[in-house]
Amino acid sequence: MDLCHVPATPEKGWYLALMAPNVKGPNYAWLDPSRLYCHPQGLQDCLADLLQPFQGDAIDMVAGIDAMGFILGAAVAATLRKGFLAIRKAGHLCVQTVAQPYTDYSGREKVMEVRTDAISPGLRILLVDQWVETGGTMRAAIELVERLGGIVAGVAAICIESSEGGKWIQERYKCSHCVPPHLQPRFDQHQ
Repeated sequence: MDLCHVPATPEKGWYLALMAPNVKGPNYAWLDPSRLYCHPQGLQDCLADLLQPFQGDAIDMVAGIDAMGFILGAAVAATLRKGFLAIRKAGHLCVQTVAQPYTDYSGREKVMEVRTDAISPGLRILLVDQWVETGGTMRAAIELVERLGGIVAGVAAICIESSEGGKWIQERYKCSHCVPPHLQPRFDQHQ
């Protein structure tokens, strides 16, 4: 699909066809959504689908997870007219932070951190990332928000896989993603 094409009758998730498969090997995610962000209507429809379940919900701030969650999270924040908080990989913030270790989708041990002065008790935060594969990264972000007294208003990602971690998140938090149910098994199997 080219970067100008929009289907005559777009169905939910039509823009998923804009994503590019991994051609660089196992150290990379299996699919790259960044091409979707280049398509103006695709990005708008993706945001509308992600935000539809949260219509009327109290959301005070949007937090995006380093690094690709920054793109989608900032777009969500702008659409909602809310502030944006970056949840970073450790070592990038020059202010007081709280840190959380986690294991990412590739099995690597990492540490994530967030500034301590951005989340006050009771602040309702919508967490956004590009993809939830094993759930480790999102779960660490949830722990950081809750440790600082914030409330997770929801979790939004292009795809939340049906992994053990993805299911854990979906059982405990209001979630939204763009993959239609009939395509979910293909995404879970990385096809």
